[in-house]
Amino acid sequence: MKKTIEVKTDAHLQRDVLDELEWEPSVDAAQIGVTARDSVVTLTGHVPVYSLKHTAEEVAKRVHGVRAVANEIEVRPSDTQVRDDAEIAAAAVHALQWDSEVPESGLRLSVEDGWIKVSGAVEHRYQKAAVDRVLRHLRGVQRITNDVGVAPPQATSGIKETIESAFRRSAMLNARALTVEVEDSTVTITGDVHSLSELAEVERTAWSAGGVHTVQNCVTITPWGAGPAEEWGY
Repeated sequence: MKKTIEVKTDAHLQRDVLDELEWEPSVDAAQIGVTARDSVVTLTGHVPVYSLKHTAEEVAKRVHGVRAVANEIEVRPSDTQVRDDAEIAAAAVHALQWDSEVPESGLRLSVEDGWIKVSGAVEHRYQKAAVDRVLRHLRGVQRITNDVGVAPPQATSGIKETIESAFRRSAMLNARALTVEVEDSTVTITGDVHSLSELAEVERTAWSAGGVHTVQNCVTITPWGAGPAEEWGY
């Protein structure tokens, strides 16, 4: 017998995201507005530091039924958080140098009106992600553009098989709902997942394979309740 679960309305989704923001102790939910339309959530309002803008987006993404998040939150540093561009640049260089996941060379950085722009190249996707992680916690930062490229070592054989194996090991993903294709060093993934968190896990897993230069994530989100449960093998 096929089972279906009631699909959330936009009003229900909006309420759930607001509740989740209130549940998150690091976020002042009173400063953030939430709207939902066709399962796409838009965040508005303002926060004193850039890291909280990122946190609010991650909170919204973990709510069941959210297919995408438009983050329009403004960063308005308080008097104690304001830093000039020279101070931000110096702090950014220092923080990147001290982080063990960021390469010691190969990055270029500029700051203008609190907007940090980073370029260069790294060998692995996690190193590019580490740049974002380090910079978003600095005082005075209002925006980050991460144009760091990923230039992995020469592609290894068996990329498709290693990614498929990783999907099967994952506690978050249903490997039977995902298809992997590899051409040169470009990985294309199609199929279905239930949430934005699972979608991000698909991409993270694919990037973890050695020799991957590009990941085309064509996976769609089909929340629980959008179709028969049996289609997912559960």
